[in-house]
Amino acid sequence: MVEALENNSPHKVVIVGGGFGGLYAAKALAKAKVDVTLIDKRNFHLFQPLLYQVATGTLSPADISSPLRAVLSKSKNTTVLLGEVNDIDPKAQQVVMGDEKIPYDTLIVATGAKHSYFGKDNWEEFAPGLKTVEDAIEMRRRIFTAFEAAEKEKDPEKRRDWLTFVVVGGGPTGVELAGAIAELAYHTLKEDFRKIDTTEAQVILLEGLDRVLPPFAPELSQEAEASLTQLGVVVQTKTLVTNIENDIVTLKQGDTVKEIASKTVLWAAGVKASAIGKVLAERTGVECDRAGRVIVESDLSIKGHDNIFVVGDLANFSHQNGKPLPGVAPVAKQEGEYVAALVQKRLQGATLPAFSYTDHGSLAMIGQNAAVVDLGFLKLKGFFAWLFWLVIHIYFLIEFDNKLLVMIQWAWNYITRKRGARLITGEESLAFANVDNNQTTSNYTPTNNIQPVNV
Repeated sequence: MVEALENNSPHKVVIVGGGFGGLYAAKALAKAKVDVTLIDKRNFHLFQPLLYQVATGTLSPADISSPLRAVLSKSKNTTVLLGEVNDIDPKAQQVVMGDEKIPYDTLIVATGAKHSYFGKDNWEEFAPGLKTVEDAIEMRRRIFTAFEAAEKEKDPEKRRDWLTFVVVGGGPTGVELAGAIAELAYHTLKEDFRKIDTTEAQVILLEGLDRVLPPFAPELSQEAEASLTQLGVVVQTKTLVTNIENDIVTLKQGDTVKEIASKTVLWAAGVKASAIGKVLAERTGVECDRAGRVIVESDLSIKGHDNIFVVGDLANFSHQNGKPLPGVAPVAKQEGEYVAALVQKRLQGATLPAFSYTDHGSLAMIGQNAAVVDLGFLKLKGFFAWLFWLVIHIYFLIEFDNKLLVMIQWAWNYITRKRGARLITGEESLAFANVDNNQTTSNYTPTNNIQPVNV
């Protein structure tokens, strides 16, 4: 790693991915005596924890997105490149971006994850996941199209299918989605339609384990389920999804097989690592787990290549308690900052102790005035947990204008219970009632709780 210094040229750090891990690594290197190149296939950083609010019409995509160049404009040692890395050459120490090869002395890979259907990839056509802006816009299109189609539908049975919303996965994403859709149906939209009663909509949340929010303390899971039920959500635990096809969700509950007719099925049940993990495995021989995450060393480097680091959702870091760290923003942020600090220490001829994640707690929004917060030493629920959730999410938004816009929007929504971003856009946004609602979608904090089972 000191070769660059010996050649009197700055140490080259290449970061692949502008999510939490990559961006915070770049920010932490802003004043270091290194050349940083950040590569991302998008020109913006996306605050994924609030994607569900875009999907349900509370916020617009721009409210939770920050241009990477703007965020790093004062980091004069940093170059931002728009492009997709499709190969890595560890021997030549280069990343390949199309026809271009970019040299590195240190490589930080932070390309994240996408949703997984546990080998049933054909389900994506019928049940979109939530990891990208496009995913959120597609979900928003399906949700609001369902109400519009129900307004035009004369057949009571078909209308019921349009007004049945199924969310698969009872982790934070699924809980937040289900709660937000229930608020839409039972509060926001109830005066907006003339031929349908939106409060007759049914929101069903499916979870494979015995409780929602499995990572949380049991009492908070119970509180979350009670709050969802109070909102009108039908929570079904110990429920395995075995098939999703043609507006039918097939379930297995014990030995009982059931079917739910729904034209709007949303996926929040699993994730798998981005494709660059497989590339790393092929080029370096590093092992990956079943979800495609790269097995990293205690300093987040990969075995046999101490100048290649993997952070965030792509990394399987199991050195702390024998289990992989969760794929959440705080983990990626701390890992990115750690690697940035380690690179600087190494250039000074020193090192750092092994990475250790500090868990500051878990949060989940359920609905207006309802949330759960697990800080370990303190557990909150209800209104004060909801306030805490708001403050934390405002704090972690990247730019000041995002913080201000989201704060104003949330305040207005709280007072009026109206959602100003209820736009139907994207493919098939017109003539919606004359076509099947199941459109192929694009590719995020879901949990691996719903496992497909062959009946």
